[in-house]
Amino acid sequence: MEIRRFSLSGWLGLSIMVLAELLLHQGSRFVATWFTPIMWTGYIIFVDALVQRIKGVSRLSSNVREIPFMVLISVGVWLLFEAYNLYLNNWLYLGLPSEPLLRDLGYFWSFATIIPGVFVTIDLVQIVLFGANTKPIWVSTSIKSEQLTTSVLLVGFLMVLLPLTFPKDIATYLFGSIWFGFILIFEPINQRINATSFLSRLRGRDSRSLIAVLVAGMLCGFIWESWNFQAFNAGGAYWIYTIPDPLQIFGWKFGMMPVLGLLGFPLFAWELVVIYEFIRKILGGDQRFGLRGLTT
Repeated sequence: MEIRRFSLSGWLGLSIMVLAELLLHQGSRFVATWFTPIMWTGYIIFVDALVQRIKGVSRLSSNVREIPFMVLISVGVWLLFEAYNLYLNNWLYLGLPSEPLLRDLGYFWSFATIIPGVFVTIDLVQIVLFGANTKPIWVSTSIKSEQLTTSVLLVGFLMVLLPLTFPKDIATYLFGSIWFGFILIFEPINQRINATSFLSRLRGRDSRSLIAVLVAGMLCGFIWESWNFQAFNAGGAYWIYTIPDPLQIFGWKFGMMPVLGLLGFPLFAWELVVIYEFIRKILGGDQRFGLRGLTT
């Protein structure tokens, strides 16, 4: 495997994370307030540079024009889940600035790192598990399989609508149907429009791409919760979960997250990919934003 020179951007990303950790322990109020988005920004830059060093191409460094698109979709998709949370009330943000403009800028920055952070992690996990010559998951593969049925799509719609049909005290238990329901909506749609479909690939006996997504999702979950817990301990901005007690196993938590909730992160990564690829496909993203041909 050819090992290429590590880029300046990679050193920059690593420096951001190291400096943020040092300043957090020195009691910096600014870093404590914005610790999670600062760390994710450094992480994204660092991991993308690491992927490029190993593979020769990367999602961000090799496709700079995709970054604004990815950022906007990341914010938009998370706002969808925030809209659900207004009713389900599964998490709360604490320690945020009181100034509305500053608080909203912080929200935007934080939400903007979600999809890039998950995607660069997927790219790195795919390399670690299956080698640098593996095609990125976004490169089309010809897989002959039966189309997913319309019933799968309908089940998906029922699952994302189900929590909204119950009173809040019951709906708060049904958050899992949202994280899985969007997968069932976009998997059959993506298969029909020839966008990324992992169920289609599984039928074609290609499980590696989905494994990379699920592993990366779980890894990102541990990273999110670790940095959130650091911010909490430093008296900065953080979030807490209001998952009902019956769904918490003996009160066990990782950071602020009940252990059962960690199982949602792999599904979250899966749905992020299929939603993103659907949007990119319908906007003609194969030419404007795609990663096609990045197989070296």
